[in-house]
Amino acid sequence: MDAASLAALDRESYINLGTYRRNGKVVDTPVWFAEHGGRLYVFSAGDAGKVKRLRATPRIRVAPCDVRGTLRGDWIEGTGRRVEDPRLIEAAYAALLRKYGLLMRLTNLLSRLTGRIERRAILELSV
Repeated sequence: MDAASLAALDRESYINLGTYRRNGKVVDTPVWFAEHGGRLYVFSAGDAGKVKRLRATPRIRVAPCDVRGTLRGDWIEGTGRRVEDPRLIEAAYAALLRKYGLLMRLTNLLSRLTGRIERRAILELSV
């Protein structure tokens, strides 16, 4: 994806992230995302289905959408992976904080209070 297309996608609030089951069926989930270094980053519960499906196959698709997952553009094929590098995780969170500001801070606070923040996963999407 070229830089202009990536910048246009990054202006959206949500993308629908499609991950693939072993049987080939796609599961779509609307998620927050932020661009950093030509890649898209998403946070999720570490034990979420999308994280497990990415472990089985890195194939993904993304499309701009609203909070309910209603598409606002075309699907873009790509690959995804769980990020393990602490510096990249920190950069991904910084990008998400820049994009979502107070909403991201509140989400992080609630996750800390409930103990879920330590079980989060950062996903890197290449489109």
